[in-house]
Amino acid sequence: MARIEIDEQRCKGCGLCTIICPKQLIILCSKVNNLGYTVAVFDPSAINCTGCTLCAEICPDVAIKVFK
Repeated sequence: MARIEIDEQRCKGCGLCTIICPKQLIILCSKVNNLGYTVAVFDPSAINCTGCTLCAEICPDVAIKVFK
């Protein structure tokens, strides 16, 4: 099972990862980081992440790591 980690302090809430995730496992939440941006979060209970790495590839802030 793949796992995604999002560095909330680097995330600027652009939402690109939420759009590209084929399983729609990443969402923007109301949580705000130190820079004042809302952040993207990965549903930790999601067991159907394929580890495709599309979210990490599209992230302009290099805030996402995918572990397979």
